[in-house]
Amino acid sequence: MIFTTGRIKHLFLATLFFATCSYSVAGFCADAAQTFVTAPDLDMSIKYYSRVLTKEGVIRESRYTEKMLRRPGHVWVTRVLPKLSANDEAQEEHEHKHFNYVLLPRHVIRDGSDMRVEFVDFHDKAVVNIAPSEYENINFDGSWANTFFLIDPQNVTALPPLSQASPAPDARWYGDEKNGIFQRVLWDEKKMIPLIAETGDRAGTFFRRMEVKPQAALAKHMPWEKLQGYAQKEYADFLD
Repeated sequence: MIFTTGRIKHLFLATLFFATCSYSVAGFCADAAQTFVTAPDLDMSIKYYSRVLTKEGVIRESRYTEKMLRRPGHVWVTRVLPKLSANDEAQEEHEHKHFNYVLLPRHVIRDGSDMRVEFVDFHDKAVVNIAPSEYENINFDGSWANTFFLIDPQNVTALPPLSQASPAPDARWYGDEKNGIFQRVLWDEKKMIPLIAETGDRAGTFFRRMEVKPQAALAKHMPWEKLQGYAQKEYADFLD
C-alpha cells in the first residue's frame, strides 16, 4: 500500500501492512471506500516523522505537519509551512511559475465511482488538475480509502489486535511483526482514523511515525467552495 502525497508518506505505507492483503474482514464491505459516507466529518492535524540510518552511518531525520479537512466526498490537505522572510517571499515570487505540489493545498474529490485530484493555487487563482496517469509524479496512490481514512480500515483490522492499553477512548491497537519489521496502529473505531501509526525495523535502520490529532471544532466554511472564477490548468502546463 502507498500513502498519499509527501515523500515520508509515500514511503510509510510501502512498508506498513506488509501482510494485510485480505479484503474479507468481518464488519467491513468489500470496498472500504464505499463506507466514507458514514464516517464522521473531521478536521485534523497530522504530524509525520521519519528516521533513516544510511550505509554511511548518517542518521537522516524528517518532520513535517499537515492539516486535513474531511467531509463526504472531499479531502483537503495543506502543508504547515514556516513564515517567510522578506527575501524568501521575493524568491518565492520569482519561482512561483514552477509547480510544487507540496506547497499547494491538495483537494481530492469523490463523486460516486469517479475521483478527481487537484491542487489549488490561491496566489494565481488557479486550479491545477491532475490526470490519473500523473499520480505517480505527485506521490499519490489513487486510493480513496487511503486518502479519506489515512489508512484503509480493512488493512488495519486485518492486523492482529494487541493487548496494549489504548490511551484514547474508542481506540485500540493493532500490529504485527515479520522478518524484523514491525508495524502498529492505534485505530479510532468511532472516528475511523489512525491516531498513531508506526513502522520500523528492529535493527534500527529506519523508523516512521504518523500522529493524528482531531480538532475539537469543525470549520464552517470549506475552502473548495471559494474557487469560483479560478482558472483551470493541467499538470502538463508546467512541464518543460
